[in-house]
Amino acid sequence: MEQVQIGIVGGSGLYDMAEVTDRSEVTLTTPFGDPSGPYLLGTLRGKRVAFLARHGAGHRLSPSELNFRANIFGFKQLGVEYLLSASAVGSLRQEYKPLDLVIPDQFFDRTKGRVSTFFSGGLVAHVGFAHPFCTRLSAVAYASGMAIGATIHKGGTYVCMEGPQFSTKAESNLYRSWGMDIIGMTNLQEAKLAREAEICYSTIALVTDFDCWHPDHDSVTVDMIVANLTQNAVTAQRLIAQAVEQLPFERTCECATALRFALITRPDAVPAETRRALAPIIGKYLPVA
Repeated sequence: MEQVQIGIVGGSGLYDMAEVTDRSEVTLTTPFGDPSGPYLLGTLRGKRVAFLARHGAGHRLSPSELNFRANIFGFKQLGVEYLLSASAVGSLRQEYKPLDLVIPDQFFDRTKGRVSTFFSGGLVAHVGFAHPFCTRLSAVAYASGMAIGATIHKGGTYVCMEGPQFSTKAESNLYRSWGMDIIGMTNLQEAKLAREAEICYSTIALVTDFDCWHPDHDSVTVDMIVANLTQNAVTAQRLIAQAVEQLPFERTCECATALRFALITRPDAVPAETRRALAPIIGKYLPVA
């Protein structure tokens, strides 16, 4: 199986990367089930990349149905070390307007019952997550947005809600009072699992509309949202292509060694089956006997 260093996750509206050439598809199975669909392998600005449509072909998977573990494990099987995620979000701030881009640096978790770790079956690990995005990769993403002339904001907190329904107005106003900046339904689990897999991860958040706190929210139509999704997808593709040109960088970030001191279980107590299943992630620390 071909190994690639750079992965791309496409969110709502971004189901392909038009500039990718030399295309092929690979369908993977993982110990955690099937990913959202096949991975598109190809060449983007001279670099080999792997692209996955987060919600599957035809956008058939809701945020609560996504198999985040399979998606990230598949990228790890492909050798990915840098993962750029595009995601549609609502804005909780007046200055973050529709069609703006945000490179967040924090999360607030409002999901319910989602599995956010690879570690079970007799192996416990606790990775650091104080800084949930790779600072180096986020800097590349932000600089790339500036380079293409996008209106882009650096930093901010992404509220990850369960969905698939949107917020109530009371919730939206509460998030604003807490100082939250944008709201979406998908990226937190990806970031946690990428950190466990020692993959650098960054989100390109694409603002489609103001969340329901905004006085003009009730005038927003589905047609307006779809139009913004389409325009955002074009901008995201340009930014991602620009960012891919800047990769790889030397991985001196905490992402690259997140598991070094995180594996708590005594090595001789880890079941052989768990070692085999998680070998792509833990193999350099706990080799398969």
